[in-house]
Amino acid sequence: MHIEISILNQTLTLFDNFGGVKAVYSISTAANGTGCEKNSGCTPLGEHIIRAKIGAGAAPNTVFVGRRPTGEICTPELMAAFPNRDWILTRILWLSGTELGKNRLGNVDSMQRYIYIHGTPDSAEMGKIGSHGCIRMRNADVMALFDLVDVGTAVDIA
Repeated sequence: MHIEISILNQTLTLFDNFGGVKAVYSISTAANGTGCEKNSGCTPLGEHIIRAKIGAGAAPNTVFVGRRPTGEICTPELMAAFPNRDWILTRILWLSGTELGKNRLGNVDSMQRYIYIHGTPDSAEMGKIGSHGCIRMRNADVMALFDLVDVGTAVDIA
């Protein structure tokens, strides 16, 4: 299996081992556009792999900070209490670049930048840019994707 993320279409497509489309999801990538540099707030381009899967079995809307559940469940009230939080919810697929000098090592390392595919509040609009660099998905979608992929799955962001 492999994943292709289209910045232009704001979609994530999961392909099976024979090139057939297994699923297509609406996503949201970085409001700052594309780029691989640290602290850019951009979504990195190029070939990646899923380095780690975090959150197996967590309840939908579980809040993560530093890849650890906080014990909170995201609600409209919690969002109102913390309006500036970058909500990372439900599941995390942590990406690692595979192209030296483009998205791996040095000032362009996707893993060191903490680039994830992750859940986001249901109120967040999908299909348009808006994240801080990561790939945001609806919680139900990221849960489904999480169960279909393994660590090491190829991810191409173009």
